Amino acid sequence: MGTYVPNTTTEQQKMLNAIGLSTMDELFDVIPNDVKLNAPLDIPKGMSEMEVSYKMKKIAGKNKVYDTIFRGCGAYRHYIPAIVKQVTSKEEFITAYTPYQAEISQGILQSIFEYQTMICELTGMQVSNASVYDGSTAAAEAVIMSKDRKRNKALVSASVNPMTIETIRTYIAGTDIEMEIIPEKDGLTDIESLKKMLGDDTACVLIQQPNFYGLLEDGDTIGGIMANTDIKYIMSCNPISLGILKAPAEYGVDIAVGEGQPLGIGLSFGGPYLGFMATTDKLMRRLPGRIVGETRDSKGRRAFVLTLQAREQHIRREKASSNICSNQALCAMTAAVYLAAMGREGLAQAAKLSMSKAHYLAERLCEIDGYELVYKGEFFNEFVTTVNTDADRVLSVLSEHEILGGYPLKGQKHKGHLLWCATEVNTKEEIDTMIQILKDIK
Repeated sequence: MGTYVPNTTTEQQKMLNAIGLSTMDELFDVIPNDVKLNAPLDIPKGMSEMEVSYKMKKIAGKNKVYDTIFRGCGAYRHYIPAIVKQVTSKEEFITAYTPYQAEISQGILQSIFEYQTMICELTGMQVSNASVYDGSTAAAEAVIMSKDRKRNKALVSASVNPMTIETIRTYIAGTDIEMEIIPEKDGLTDIESLKKMLGDDTACVLIQQPNFYGLLEDGDTIGGIMANTDIKYIMSCNPISLGILKAPAEYGVDIAVGEGQPLGIGLSFGGPYLGFMATTDKLMRRLPGRIVGETRDSKGRRAFVLTLQAREQHIRREKASSNICSNQALCAMTAAVYLAAMGREGLAQAAKLSMSKAHYLAERLCEIDGYELVYKGEFFNEFVTTVNTDADRVLSVLSEHEILGGYPLKGQKHKGHLLWCATEVNTKEEIDTMIQILKDIK
């Protein structure tokens, strides 16, 4: 971290001399004495590097880290190739923020441009932004960018992740956007209800693919309903699933969003993650946040710039459609390096293994009396089952064996149900071991 070491006392003195001053106190002479701090800060004495390391390890030791995980719900454990952290931990890239003097930071801009390009390839869309805070934020921003003067109603499927629904609700509070929930039927968006709910004031329809229960929605039928209308079709996607499933663009989607955490970012107890957003050329000027474009400099060399959107346009609140003027630069670069390392075949293999292992897990669970699939539809790498005893007890027993079991669903409808998940990192031995433990629970 050599370039991030603060300047020395000698360097500070040279700078003071250059502006005609001799001391640091003279530099701050314009500040009234009565507001200056005239005593040391009341903070503990500094510690050595070894002491800090010991203290942090002791704090980290309080965390519960599971050897085996069978839970997803928006954050997934995937294998991360060693090259990903090797590249992203380089000193040139480790800062997480987009530089203010963007055009002199060509390396950072190029990394963002490469990320945008890969997100467009993954989703089939034409334009991507430099990322937003997380997947739920991306969905909320997509809803807001869909609104126009005549259309202010957002229809969101009940099968979308509840955290995403709550984030949208929070984002639109204080605006004139209304949100209505499309009922679910057998774990899927109720298409007949959707048809009845559409109106002249409908701005957008948001579904999740695969949905919160892991099921595959009928994206083609929903897309057909909105074809040749001004209603924006938004799809929230699991990026790993796009290695084998149809791209959002193939469904006729207008805005593709999702949580980018599966793309080389560890679980990290909930963050930081990144939200990806991609759209069509027609909507690119509504896309919030930062966008990096490619151009040529005065000497004809390839160069990168921030384009289409000015940071300052979001400062005038009364006219702003979004207050996002930043991005998750380091996380976005991590996603780009992961995708580059995996390639098309590697991503497809990760998706296939995740899906096949989830189906093997489901088959083994259903061998146990009292465990049944709640929904019969096709699923990717998550699914819901009943349990033959108290779900909390099941999870407690699994925890004792260093296994994080399925996510306990809430609400009377799903009382006692668990949402399970498997990815390519779950082995057959892990699955078989857990099944035996579950069989022994009385």
